[in-house]
Amino acid sequence: MNANEFRAELLKIMPGYSWTVHKTPKGMTYLKATGIQSSGSNRLSTLSVIRRERDGQVSYEAKSAGYGLRAKWLHTTTDGTLARALRGLQDHYEYTANTYRSHASALKIGRQGEGGTS
Repeated sequence: MNANEFRAELLKIMPGYSWTVHKTPKGMTYLKATGIQSSGSNRLSTLSVIRRERDGQVSYEAKSAGYGLRAKWLHTTTDGTLARALRGLQDHYEYTANTYRSHASALKIGRQGEGGTS
């Protein structure tokens, strides 16, 4: 796969991001791209995708960072297809959000007195 095919694959699955496919050093067997979502001059989300091919097997590593240019990477997922790697990332964030939502709800209920006031 060349850089143009990789970009087309990324745009097909994640058209809401602006993608940059990075140059690969000679002799390396991977492609790397960074996608960003922004609003004005504010970076809302950053995705990094690395496509590796070894012994005929393809793997995709997807990781994402939140708000800002220097935001830390939040989570990384690796899978055999781009769609599954990105879905794994999304599933992780949805699971984490649900976990925190349930803990927040428990704390809210715990603060309420017998009369239902907080």
